[in-house]
Amino acid sequence: MKKLIIILLSSALAGGASAQKIKLTSGSLAFLASVQSVNVSFDYSNMKVGKMSESEYVKTKSEEYNKKESGRGDQWKQSWTSDREERFEPKFLELLAKNAPKWSFSKGSEGPVEMKVHTTFTEPGFNVVVAKQYAMVDLTITFIQNGSEAAVVTVGKAPGRTYGYGDLDTGVRITEAYAAAGKYLGKFLVKSVK
Repeated sequence: MKKLIIILLSSALAGGASAQKIKLTSGSLAFLASVQSVNVSFDYSNMKVGKMSESEYVKTKSEEYNKKESGRGDQWKQSWTSDREERFEPKFLELLAKNAPKWSFSKGSEGPVEMKVHTTFTEPGFNVVVAKQYAMVDLTITFIQNGSEAAVVTVGKAPGRTYGYGDLDTGVRITEAYAAAGKYLGKFLVKSVK
């Protein structure tokens, strides 16, 4: 039993030790030097969740929860989608704005610059009594200026680090991953645009 606990704890710590990677993969961010506001949109199409497509993951988890308790899977499925607008996006924008105060970032605004945030991968993570794995997201961020692609930035393995047992809800863990992505993207933009 002690061996099993040590193995589980070791794997949990290894799973949580991933480092976030941000890089400019095409174009230039220089145009942001003369911009004050950026319209932000979010896209979750063709996202992988763990080793599955999002639709496979949602079907599997909702069926699993409904078997345990009638209606629980349906409620989880609704939260899986609603958490995007209610939790993930606001937290991402909050930390982005806090770390890149030169710009105003908002959804649904008008202007010559748009930032499309496409989530390509989500690892929901887990927190059980003897093991824990942080949530993670991978994002592809495309900047569009006057209708043309100006730059693409990728954010890989943004970790949703939480402590204690306040993260038993998947949404809490993933929200923290979006917070980390927003924070480090903001710092990256400030460093890249002088």
